[in-house]
Amino acid sequence: MSTHEQYYVPAQSKWPIIATLGMLFSVYGLGTWFNDLKADRAESNGPLIFFIGGLFLAYMLFGWFGNVIRESRGGLYSAQMDRSFRWGMSWFIFSEVMFFAAFFGALFYVRTFAGPWLGGEGAKGIAEMLWPNFDYTWPLLNTPDPKLYPAPKGIIDPWHLPLINTILLVTSSFTVTFAHHALKKNHRTALKAWLALTVLLGASFLVLQVEEYVHAYTELGLTLGSGIYGATFFMLTGFHGAHVTLGAIILTVMLIRVLKGHFTADQHFGFEAASWYWHFVDVVWLGLFVFVYVL
Repeated sequence: MSTHEQYYVPAQSKWPIIATLGMLFSVYGLGTWFNDLKADRAESNGPLIFFIGGLFLAYMLFGWFGNVIRESRGGLYSAQMDRSFRWGMSWFIFSEVMFFAAFFGALFYVRTFAGPWLGGEGAKGIAEMLWPNFDYTWPLLNTPDPKLYPAPKGIIDPWHLPLINTILLVTSSFTVTFAHHALKKNHRTALKAWLALTVLLGASFLVLQVEEYVHAYTELGLTLGSGIYGATFFMLTGFHGAHVTLGAIILTVMLIRVLKGHFTADQHFGFEAASWYWHFVDVVWLGLFVFVYVL
């Protein structure tokens, strides 16, 4: 195990420390931002702290992955290292599955248990004393306490922008798969075309989601503060949008590397990992479309 042909052991790195600081600032800033919105504070340091954390994370990602690319291009990695990368990416995607499972679980709990209990199903208990006239329906357009949590005027129509976004993401799964097959056959022109189209589809999805959010906030009154429906809607779709953004950035980096002549038909795990992540993002969206928008 003393040579890199068997297993490459990199030198000590600053990147884990920078990643920790970035995550700390990002999560703290986001929490501060949301709490200040809840408290109706006109000024908040949350966005600034969150932005600083984002800069730390961006610096870490480009620096750390830049090191990995240089090491790979330098021939320092072995078959054992390739297996480590595959296991690492698999566990990372598994952690992301559990992340979204928690939010889907919260949505299931609210719709199946908490909401009906507040509406009178079973022993109403405290809910009977606090909100005796509350009638539970989903989507929750009449909150138990309208003064504290004003209900939205309406919900997003799933058969317009969400349906278009579903078509865009499902199509992008096919295009990235075509790009992968082109890479394995060493068809570089087709690879570039399919990968560029995938990036374009991902960017189009994000543009339409921003348009959807603007419509929700300005016309429907559907916000993070409009009760549990608004909270679960924006937490699920918002975190998914963040993952699409990250996936689109990753695919853009892959496209730049392809244009520079990186990857071969036999050695291209960086591209393969990006496609795994993109397929995961697409599958999560299908769950969102069904359980958040349609049902």
